[in-house]
Amino acid sequence: MRLTVGQAIVRFLAAQRSERDGVEHKLFEGCFGIFGHGNVAGIGQALLEAELSADPGALPYHQARNEQGMVHAASAFARMRNRLSMLACTSSIGPGATNMVTGAALATINRLPVLLLPGDVFATRVAEPVLQQLEDPRAGDVSVNDALRPVSRYFDRIWRPEQLPSALLRAMRVLTDPAETGAVTLALPQDVQAEAFDWPDELFAPRVWHVARAVPEPAALARAAAALRAAQRPLIVAGGGVIYSEATDALREFAEAAGIPVAETQAGKGSLPYDHPLAVGAIGATGTTAANALAHEADVVLGIGTRYSDFTTASRTVFGAARFVNVNVASFDAHKHAGLAVTADARAALQALIPAMNGWTTHVTYREDAARRAEEWDAVVEAAYHLGNTPLPAQSEVLGAVNDISRPEDVVVGAAGSMPGDLHKLWRTRDPKGYHVEYGYSCMGYEIAGGLGAKMAAPDRDVFVLVGDGSYLMMAQELVTAVQERIKLIIVLVQNHGFASIGRLSESLGSQRFGTAYRYRSGDGRLDGDILPTDLAANAESLGADVLRARTIDEFRTALTKAKASDRTTVVHIEVDPFLDAPSSEAWWDVPVAEVATLDSTKQARKEYEQHKKAQQHYL
Repeated sequence: MRLTVGQAIVRFLAAQRSERDGVEHKLFEGCFGIFGHGNVAGIGQALLEAELSADPGALPYHQARNEQGMVHAASAFARMRNRLSMLACTSSIGPGATNMVTGAALATINRLPVLLLPGDVFATRVAEPVLQQLEDPRAGDVSVNDALRPVSRYFDRIWRPEQLPSALLRAMRVLTDPAETGAVTLALPQDVQAEAFDWPDELFAPRVWHVARAVPEPAALARAAAALRAAQRPLIVAGGGVIYSEATDALREFAEAAGIPVAETQAGKGSLPYDHPLAVGAIGATGTTAANALAHEADVVLGIGTRYSDFTTASRTVFGAARFVNVNVASFDAHKHAGLAVTADARAALQALIPAMNGWTTHVTYREDAARRAEEWDAVVEAAYHLGNTPLPAQSEVLGAVNDISRPEDVVVGAAGSMPGDLHKLWRTRDPKGYHVEYGYSCMGYEIAGGLGAKMAAPDRDVFVLVGDGSYLMMAQELVTAVQERIKLIIVLVQNHGFASIGRLSESLGSQRFGTAYRYRSGDGRLDGDILPTDLAANAESLGADVLRARTIDEFRTALTKAKASDRTTVVHIEVDPFLDAPSSEAWWDVPVAEVATLDSTKQARKEYEQHKKAQQHYL
């Protein structure tokens, strides 16, 4: 079959399927793209032909506004689909390609499959240097796309059409491997994209990629069960792997049989409903006092599908003298903290652990203690939801209103600033896919693009995007795509006139909230004048969204109810008090403080920092 390289790629992607547990899924549900001279005549022309073909839904094209944003949307889509379906993203060479680097890093860090198809320089080099080409005097085969190498799980550049089939198959293997997945980049020289070649028909035949459930090695399972049976105060830390492997039912069954409390990471939040008797909530620097107290006292920690980030471990201070047992599909993560490694799929491992425990359970007093601590924290959450603060509400009151008005199956999306920490400790999750906070990369600007991808993946759920003014200013353009595609989002735009999260951190480190407020420059040259008159609600309205303004929590609840009843993307704007913090997790996060300083605030912060450092452990 004679096709261009671009046409061959589009036809190949449309024919791919994934399968797990006997259920098939379309692997590629569409392609985001922004066209330029590097891809308009290649992938762009191929997508047009596909749209005009007898099967226009084979690989639908979606117009994006920012290359970073479209990769974020693709990452969110893959997350909502438990990595069994995904989207491709194409850009031109130059700034379009390099704009995707941040999105690729986010996908890889969060273990989310995204296929990137950036245009590239001419393979023939006949016209170089072309517009937007980086000339490297040390090497003739380098382009800006090489910046994508360290943030991609697989990278290839297709210099000749003959190289395409093997590159495509290698890319699919990585995208569908739970242990290796992340961003995959196939850089496409612009002349090669338009070059024709006689392809074997087999390349375009429907192909099913089986997503296997790795089973635990019997000896590793026996060691894990023995360690758990010897424990007096075990604790489960549920990570994103529990959600992606659809292991929430198996987790509940195992936890109930063994009587082990369950704490959750950011990616694992929703592994148990918040009101389950064994649910103790978020763990770590943004955790609950219940989970963190149990972690400090735990003698065995069973980590399931977690990579143990510094927030999860509170910079290695939250766990006491615990022994770690780690279930993870990736050997790299399973061996962390000198843990007893069970390299396996989360659901397969949990199902095998239930009979291996042979009726063993924790003592009733331990379970009662865990339940009491969880109830005490829930009372703290209830109070934070209904502070009644005036004249400006607290951010926790905004979260409480969204939690009350949303359905259990609805989705809350967040990513950066103070919002993820507040959501992690305060959000009452009732559905495994109801919590969508990107905290592997914690990328400002992810929120609206991520909400778009989440809604595309789950059109029957309402998606509530919670975004602060700082993140909104980073990237709000995908609002236009949502309006264009008639995709309804409910965007809660929280105005606090600056970078509230970093302001709090700065103050705790003795840096006096320097550079974190949105203010005019005053007469003495400092940025401490009047608040800037930025009107983000008006900006959102100019991008095509409906906008509702609220001044009080009561007005906010009314506006939120109206937004939920609408079939259009609606932004609900509310100003909050940036100095009202959420309840403390009583945990620490390691951010170094200047060792020498003239400021008394920094000197005091350094003393406190050195005290906290004493509690850090190596977990050997």
